Amino acid sequence: MASDIRQLIVEARAGLATTVNSALTMLYWRIGQRIRTQVLQGGRAEYSEQIVNSLAQQLEADHGRGFGSKNLRHMLRLAEVFEAQDIVYALSRQLSWTHLRTLIYIDDPLKRNFYLGMCRTEGWSTRTLQGRLDSMLFERTALSRQPDELVAT
Repeated sequence: MASDIRQLIVEARAGLATTVNSALTMLYWRIGQRIRTQVLQGGRAEYSEQIVNSLAQQLEADHGRGFGSKNLRHMLRLAEVFEAQDIVYALSRQLSWTHLRTLIYIDDPLKRNFYLGMCRTEGWSTRTLQGRLDSMLFERTALSRQPDELVAT
């Protein structure tokens, strides 16, 4: 009986953590999207930097350090990399904000999608993801699938 109740508690906590992560990630995407489309509107780089810094000061004063300029730039990058809200929503149900924050800085879409897929299917922690990035798993996997082309060069 006690183990059944413990399992209910564990499952509820895991579900709650997923819900909170998803809600925060969607909030961050919406903030990034709003900055991208309504605040910056194609402004020059130096002007954009000033706007983000000014906005960050206001948001930090009202909502704490989680809305500093560095984090606003992460949110902006998330909205730039994933333009569709439904994609971000689906990813946020499977991956943490920390996963996504790491993945959005991979410029090559094929490489980024490779790591996204591996995180989702293999259930990688953010530490495992960073280790695989550091060990260049994508590059090693791509090379191992093209040995004849490598020999020819």
